[in-house]
Amino acid sequence: MSKRVLIGSFAGALLAGGTAAGLATASNPAELSLDSASARYTAPSGDGTGSFSFTADVSDDSGVESLHVLPWPAGSELDPTGKELRAARETATCRTTSDEASRCTYTLKVSAPEAAALEAGTWKITALATAEDGDTLLVPSAATFEVER
Repeated sequence: MSKRVLIGSFAGALLAGGTAAGLATASNPAELSLDSASARYTAPSGDGTGSFSFTADVSDDSGVESLHVLPWPAGSELDPTGKELRAARETATCRTTSDEASRCTYTLKVSAPEAAALEAGTWKITALATAEDGDTLLVPSAATFEVER
């Protein structure tokens, strides 16, 4: 992965300048929700690469269209919007688990030079879920992870 892609993935907006839950019933359709979100960063070691992954369960009565993600350093005061997440084009791969739900995973390999360029400390994941019917849900702090030196 190129450094440009990694930096764009982790802090694209920086370089340029909640969950709702419901049960699906005929009288009470499920709202778009993002649950069980987790993030993990593993630094490269030796000659190997490291990795970053984010996983979340997304559901809506119409089905799940996409999940955009943006990792960013918590200390940066970045406050990504839905528009910025869509523009970043960092999209998780979503696997359908039922008519209304998907398990979405976003994974990156991280080289030693890429890891060295990352700001140490707490990072947040902002996520934008989009349902098949066009509904969207922005979760400003869907998960956190630590980058250590």
